[in-house]
Amino acid sequence: MNVVPPSRRHARKLDVVGGRVDLTHGAGGRAMQQLIEEVFRPAFDNPMLARCDDQAAFDVTAGRMVMSTDSFVVSPLFFPGGDIGSLAVHGTVNDVAMSGARALYLSAGFVIEEGFPLADLRRIAKSMGEAARAAGVAVVTGDTKVVERGKADGLFINTTGIGAVPAGLEISGDRARPGDAILVSGYMGDHGVAIMAYRSGLEFETTIASDSAALNGLVADAVAAVPAIRVLRDPTRGGLAATLNEICHQSGVGMRLDEAAIPIRPEVLGACELLGLDPLNVANEGKLVAIAPAADAARLLTALRAHPLGRDAMVIGEVISDPARFVRMATRIGGERIVDWLAGEQLPRIC
Repeated sequence: MNVVPPSRRHARKLDVVGGRVDLTHGAGGRAMQQLIEEVFRPAFDNPMLARCDDQAAFDVTAGRMVMSTDSFVVSPLFFPGGDIGSLAVHGTVNDVAMSGARALYLSAGFVIEEGFPLADLRRIAKSMGEAARAAGVAVVTGDTKVVERGKADGLFINTTGIGAVPAGLEISGDRARPGDAILVSGYMGDHGVAIMAYRSGLEFETTIASDSAALNGLVADAVAAVPAIRVLRDPTRGGLAATLNEICHQSGVGMRLDEAAIPIRPEVLGACELLGLDPLNVANEGKLVAIAPAADAARLLTALRAHPLGRDAMVIGEVISDPARFVRMATRIGGERIVDWLAGEQLPRIC
């Protein structure tokens, strides 16, 4: 994401209030440089980006390096609790953090549809920069492409994150063991229901907002309290059900959950009933699943609840031996059901 020197800058500024992106803004010439300088540079400004190179150079931190990438195509671009910009930062920071790593740097790639309002682009870039600074990471390199009308549904963003795991820390989806406790950091289903309700124009007595948030601080506190954490995962697409099934297959175990212990807001439950959704299949963008030895569960729960993003944490079940690798749940009415993978597409375009 290069920036032209002052001597080559346009004398006339972009019409950010009423202007729109056109194909010249992605053509590699002066118009693209002006877009970068007047929209992206103020949002992401940091010493690495200010070097105006085609890449970011940084020293390698001690420990194992971690990298994750994700693309964000959420519709609508703005929703209660966030927008595509903050979501792109939170999603990638969280993926890096689930290894126990400290997120360090992000790249950002923008695919913008011709005709996209410059005011919306600046608003999204500003939100993205604020989210990155709040998470303690820097957007240090990026790319901008503009495509013809009708080929990008407004705006797509790709972010890649790099972080470092401290020496001796091993957190992975293949480390769950029978007898381990399963915890979640808070209410399930907020993000997916917020997107669906807003997109569909549904109104409820209480506004349902996305839980989108950067979890690296919560993870750091949890790992400091319980270094023996075996698994961390953020239950995004496919929700809690998909996440737990993934872990069961990675670790070769089963799980037993207590439905009454899983925190779900009454308004989210009501919305899911109205929309015909299972809240365990609904995406989250600011919650995590943690699996740790049972002896450490109380200490981990205390650490999670001490952080603002984990104050509603709960122990929801245990890991069990099961060659079939099923996730089983004791229901509120005294029965048992299998919590299976999501079949089909329940909530399109939620991240």
